[in-house]
Amino acid sequence: MKKITFLALTMIPFYGWSQNANFNIKAKIGQPSSTVAKVYLNYDKAGVRIIDSAGVNNGNFQFKGTLEEPIKAQLILDSEGVGFAKLRSGADFVLLYLEKGEIVLDTKDSLKNAVISGSQLNEDYKKFRALLVEPGKNLALIQSEFNSASNEEKSNPEFRGKLESRYVAEMKAIKESQLFFIKNNLNSFLSLELLKEAMTQSDDSKVIENSFNTLSVDLRQTATGKELATLLSKAKLREVGAIAPDFIQNDVNDKPVKLSDFKGKYVLLDFWASWCAPCRAENPNVVKAYHMFKDKGFTVLGVSLDQPGKKEQWLQAIKDDGLEWTQVSDLKFWNNEAAKLYGVRGIPQNYLIDPTGKIVAKNLRGDELIKKLGSLML
Repeated sequence: MKKITFLALTMIPFYGWSQNANFNIKAKIGQPSSTVAKVYLNYDKAGVRIIDSAGVNNGNFQFKGTLEEPIKAQLILDSEGVGFAKLRSGADFVLLYLEKGEIVLDTKDSLKNAVISGSQLNEDYKKFRALLVEPGKNLALIQSEFNSASNEEKSNPEFRGKLESRYVAEMKAIKESQLFFIKNNLNSFLSLELLKEAMTQSDDSKVIENSFNTLSVDLRQTATGKELATLLSKAKLREVGAIAPDFIQNDVNDKPVKLSDFKGKYVLLDFWASWCAPCRAENPNVVKAYHMFKDKGFTVLGVSLDQPGKKEQWLQAIKDDGLEWTQVSDLKFWNNEAAKLYGVRGIPQNYLIDPTGKIVAKNLRGDELIKKLGSLML
């Protein structure tokens, strides 16, 4: 990825949000001319989904509201007035941050091309997005290649291994971009948001905590800052050396299984899903390790983050990938209770647990799992 250098913005103060603050979005859009056109403002506030709407009058629309701290939001154009629920995935939209003060949007054609001004946080967001253009395109290409591959290709270890290697490289590039931005923007609320996001891509809480501690005191004292501090504190319970938190979920036959049932063996707690291309690409490596060490006191417990009503897809993926070990799931997608217990916000993710129930390694990919098992069991 091409290295991009930004001037540090650490001289720009972040003013505390100890009290509610008002935001005001003023926008001018060249399209559409329809008299029924509407724009929807969609965001999450304290766990509650907020959907506000405004009519478009001579290309102008406006939103006002009150927030306790900045929030990422989505503006969506409903050019035909069909209603929010009927808008398709290809609808014209733009992502932006709501923050106190006046935010101005101006575009001659579509919302996605809008120029946003009057907001330092949205300037920060624009600069960060520029860092992600290349890895973002590459990740989309990886997912597309997996989706369009034949069943024969998907079962080919070489094909899947190459996809996995490319995926790991792009995720590393994203992580480096996040840390680079944070280092140079210690007073930006976006840096705080990026640290929360980093925990979806890595459970390396020490690195995240070190970056968190470099942020301004004002940022760390926001609600988001306190939330991240709590997440970091809980993450320590899942660090190498800690006893793995126990849980119970149903297997493919709807019979309850406990993690503690596997005490006395080395067990790889593997979080994955049938819809996750990187997970499916990694599965052959886990299969290989399983067959090499299953007679030496090693097994795998798979926890699937498949979606409600998608049990058949989960079972088919188990069959297609040759996953012979115990599989469990509550079919709650990202609300999977075991995943929440382990702070899983991105997959694949795994934990290697020793016979006493202690975590001895995590996020082992490719041959790293075999090497680690070899050092422990041979």
